[in-house]
Amino acid sequence: MPLLLLLGSGELGKEVVISAKRLGCRVVACDSYAGAPAMQVADGFEVLNMLDGDALERAVRRHAAAAKREGRAFYVVPEVEAIRTERLVKLERAGVSVVPSARATDLTMNRDAIRRLAAEELRLPTARHGYAESAAELRERVMGKKGTGVPCVVKPVMSSSGKGQSVVRKEAEIDAAWAYAVGNMRGDTRRVIVEEFVDFDYEITLLTVRQRAVVGGRKLKEKERTLFVRPIGHRQERGDYMESWMPCAMKPGLVKKAQKMAAAVTREIAGETGAGLFGVEFFVRGKEVIFSELSPRPHDTGMVTMISQDLSEFDLHVRAVLGLPIAQINYVKGGAASAVILAGAEGAGEPSYTGIGEALALEDVQVRVFGKPSTRKYRRMGVALATAATAKKARKLAVRAAGLVRVEARV
Repeated sequence: MPLLLLLGSGELGKEVVISAKRLGCRVVACDSYAGAPAMQVADGFEVLNMLDGDALERAVRRHAAAAKREGRAFYVVPEVEAIRTERLVKLERAGVSVVPSARATDLTMNRDAIRRLAAEELRLPTARHGYAESAAELRERVMGKKGTGVPCVVKPVMSSSGKGQSVVRKEAEIDAAWAYAVGNMRGDTRRVIVEEFVDFDYEITLLTVRQRAVVGGRKLKEKERTLFVRPIGHRQERGDYMESWMPCAMKPGLVKKAQKMAAAVTREIAGETGAGLFGVEFFVRGKEVIFSELSPRPHDTGMVTMISQDLSEFDLHVRAVLGLPIAQINYVKGGAASAVILAGAEGAGEPSYTGIGEALALEDVQVRVFGKPSTRKYRRMGVALATAATAKKARKLAVRAAGLVRVEARV
């Protein structure tokens, strides 16, 4: 079976490893620190700075050579944004398979590139936006004649899980928003995106699976290559996901609009040979469906799929990568939800957990502890999962269960 080199070893990567191991794959997990969640379940690990292009290329070539000697297929599976993606483009041209494609990883590493593709090339509806490389330029992008005005949202072009994102509600907050974005960005690009504040009714993640042209020995028609998970509703705080749920009350016509846009953008960036799962985010306002962001990998809001259905987003991602059939997704009856378990303080040592037993004593509840080796305030340390007769009841139950679990930081 194939060898997967996982670039990024957080909680999402951990679940990818588990799904891959269930299908017989060998997995090497990489990250910038030892003891990352995915490393704990992988066959091997590498500690490296993935923004160091030389170190990244050496690791990829070394494991690609090992896979070739062993007669294994080899895939590079990026799971974070902070990667020297131009090296992945170079390696893909040399014959290395990058998931879902090096172009997808390169485009989505920076919000400006994917927004330009969506808005200017594909003509998808997006929030009015601009870019800035200094606090002064940001002020102009907000308050200038062609600016977004306030309120608006400011975030680094390179980040994940809401890092560095803030809402500017008055002019006096612009400098602080710049400093917060730059101080919390991923990678080394001192550039921010500012977009108008969309007063949306709700926001969704549409998990979109792009399959290979040939699956299980059968050549797929183009329309068969794209599959969708039911829309996932989610709520954020500080720009980071707090809870997600299924089903999301969304009219069928709006679902079709989102699916059409998701299919267009994922087909464009995956290309003819790319395959994998994408997390495509949309704002919904009245009859409008507005493209927000895209990740070429499993999405944090998609953790609800670990309880909402028989094939989680991680299972779907791995099957798509390996070219294995996805015959059907079976959903639970009623509703399902997830709610995050956060650390309350910073600690350099391995944290302890209390209240897991109390949470698991609730019917129809599961708890996942990620196994991160240290804490910081608001760091995501686990997730509570729940099912119930309705999504509303499942949300309430998941939030209750998450609130019972306490993370004790150690210094």
